[in-house]
Amino acid sequence: MLTFEEKISIIEEFDELTRHDISMGRVNFHFEDSLYEKQIVVYRLHPNGNGFVYAGEIEDYPTDDKGMVNIRAFNANALRSIIEQSIESLALSPAEKDPVMEEWLNENDQALVLMKEDDGYNVYADEQLEGTFNSYDQAADFLTQEGFHRL
Repeated sequence: MLTFEEKISIIEEFDELTRHDISMGRVNFHFEDSLYEKQIVVYRLHPNGNGFVYAGEIEDYPTDDKGMVNIRAFNANALRSIIEQSIESLALSPAEKDPVMEEWLNENDQALVLMKEDDGYNVYADEQLEGTFNSYDQAADFLTQEGFHRL
């Protein structure tokens, strides 16, 4: 198990994090450039070595109900890895995390492109926007009704 000082040293390798000393000798580290409401990456790191890292935006990572992972027993590589993933998950938009870019064709070989952008889905003919939809299913239904099929 890493000591408090060793964990602090590793966390401070990440220039994008800002240290905030809180009560009882505990420390939080914030990611001020987060695209989300959540900014705390390292939460309540205690001098006894206990603490948490936010992993709520990391896909398929087991967390508690607040999206946190206890890092008490993490080694240096595991700590660096989860902090990198946490920062990346807070720095990427939903479209960057789960990109969609599909080409759809009709029977006349006309092509439209379906792309996930921000929180929605857009359909383009070359650079011309043909439609904007709230979900993938809505966009796919539109394309299907217009006689297009996904490649």
